[in-house]
Amino acid sequence: MTSNPPASEPFPGKRYERLKAWQACHQLVLATYSLTAKWPSDERYGLTAQARRAAFSAAANIAEGAAKRGPKEFRRFLDISIGSLAELSYIFLLAEELKLPSELLPEAVASCNQAGRITWGLYREIAKRAASSS
Repeated sequence: MTSNPPASEPFPGKRYERLKAWQACHQLVLATYSLTAKWPSDERYGLTAQARRAAFSAAANIAEGAAKRGPKEFRRFLDISIGSLAELSYIFLLAEELKLPSELLPEAVASCNQAGRITWGLYREIAKRAASSS
């Protein structure tokens, strides 16, 4: 008979929290929510919602992929995360050109760029593992 882990132990699927790519993407989600909170209410269902979804998707796909079995599946989720980061980068560019309130935009753009660099690094590492496990 196996026993359950103590309640104080994290769920094994929470190993994503140790990944620098997830940490950077999580910070990006927070920065995106702060930025978009200042945008006009008529953008609530437009760019605001899309920016928040893209930022959330970047972090959530790293978390989900880290819980999958094997590097090939994880790589697929990282690929989706990178796509979400590219989408968010474009949303930030568009927001600037539309002159949406942007005092927090430079911080959000820097956070997006950092999350992208770190996530690409993780993608390359996982891709190597996937190739060697074939």
